[in-house]
Amino acid sequence: MFILFISETDLSRENGLSAAGANAEALPFTAPADADMLYYDKPRVIDCIPIDPFGHPTPALVTKAAVLEGGLPVMNIRAGTSVAPVAPFKDLGAFPGKDPRIGAAVPDYLMISEKAAEAAIDLTGSGIKKFVLAESIPGGTTTALLLLRSLGYNGTVSSAGPVNPLPKKEEIWNAVASRLRIKVGGMKGMGLAAAAEVGDPMQIAVASFVSALPEDAEVILAGGTQMMAVAALLRDMKVTRPLLVATTKYVCQDSTSCFVEYAEKIGVEWYSAPLDFSASKFPGLADYEKGYVKEGVGMGGAVWYALGKGATIERITDRTEKLYAALTS
Repeated sequence: MFILFISETDLSRENGLSAAGANAEALPFTAPADADMLYYDKPRVIDCIPIDPFGHPTPALVTKAAVLEGGLPVMNIRAGTSVAPVAPFKDLGAFPGKDPRIGAAVPDYLMISEKAAEAAIDLTGSGIKKFVLAESIPGGTTTALLLLRSLGYNGTVSSAGPVNPLPKKEEIWNAVASRLRIKVGGMKGMGLAAAAEVGDPMQIAVASFVSALPEDAEVILAGGTQMMAVAALLRDMKVTRPLLVATTKYVCQDSTSCFVEYAEKIGVEWYSAPLDFSASKFPGLADYEKGYVKEGVGMGGAVWYALGKGATIERITDRTEKLYAALTS
């Protein structure tokens, strides 16, 4: 099953930080619109397709093409968004994440953890054995950096745009570290409490969901550095089960992502989906090859699953273009 965790962080409002929406006003609609895309021909929570500030379409298009090609059932879990999707979802009752420079990012983390674990137990009770877990949270690469740093992984993270606002992310890390009076690794061993201070509700929800799954369940964390941060959190929680973090070639090619280095240090397997939109007739998709978008909505993990079911990259890209054409016609 493909499960999309939609969430929100107040950090996404920081000017120039998130490229996961056309503008600041659109950001609260990005994740719920992505959730809608998995169920409908187009988003229903807003009357347009989510785009980045440069006009590039949401990676949910590729994800939808892949889940259709792979015959993968989908589900949405709402883990702290200010706007609900129109598509069906399970609600964890969470609030959007707060700005960790000011105070704890996820004060309701224990409730989120409990409800996410209950959701995992309910689904495994229905016989599901393979879980492809994805995320949509604007600003999530910054909270990923904060969590990774606090747990002892001193690297950088990717960005949804070709120009990574690393100075802004470093500035935020320094402010958070100053508030908590910590250095890199200063919250190692604190598990969920670390994510509650510096992270976002998605991290809490996915980690708690995974930790509640039986040992024979297969877990694929579908995402780039955001899901690598979840993997780091799980290892800090002493969860030793095998984990595959599945992303795209765009993240792995990004020299600022440290994706492979993180995987080796954390102790997880990784996968890079070999997508190729270089021949696309749509500039919005062709620009994926120039470093725009890169990942999101479980794009890499959905492709991983579809290829395992006999789909091809050509079929996935062709279906993506057809979905995009239908949306823009």
